[in-house]
Amino acid sequence: MKAQPTETERRSVNGRRPILVFHPDTLETLNARPEDYSPIVSTSRLKSLRYALAGWLYMLRHQKNTRIQAVFSVAVMALALWLGLPPRDWAVLVIIITMNWMAEFINAALEAAVNLASPQLHPMARVCKDVGAAAVLLAAVAAVLVGAFILAPPLLERLVLLLVR
Repeated sequence: MKAQPTETERRSVNGRRPILVFHPDTLETLNARPEDYSPIVSTSRLKSLRYALAGWLYMLRHQKNTRIQAVFSVAVMALALWLGLPPRDWAVLVIIITMNWMAEFINAALEAAVNLASPQLHPMARVCKDVGAAAVLLAAVAAVLVGAFILAPPLLERLVLLLVR
């Protein structure tokens, strides 16, 4: 009597063992189809872009911290332009500003999901929201420090030149 082939043997190609074998939990995740669980699934790249833009506009309209962040982002970019920063400093500023926007967006998404899942006050819902807010605070502190390291030396140099004249 021949034994039943194992999952790995069934998946073999030309009698060879596959290079990568996924755990059943991983396969379950890989096989989940978003369209089976959500009424809003993007069917095109253009629609995906519109959804993303709608999310950004939502943030600007309903989240006051995002409007403050937009003002600071523009101010930092204008200051960097005035200072004539080198490309590497621009890259760091873009990364840190993007990190802040992303933290704010993810926090808002977490808050919306928690509000949907737990309309009543619950200690763990509070933990989720507070931890999300802490992530935004951490990103903001990092941005202030990075901004100071990058912007302060050329700004002080420029101000000294202006005062000496």
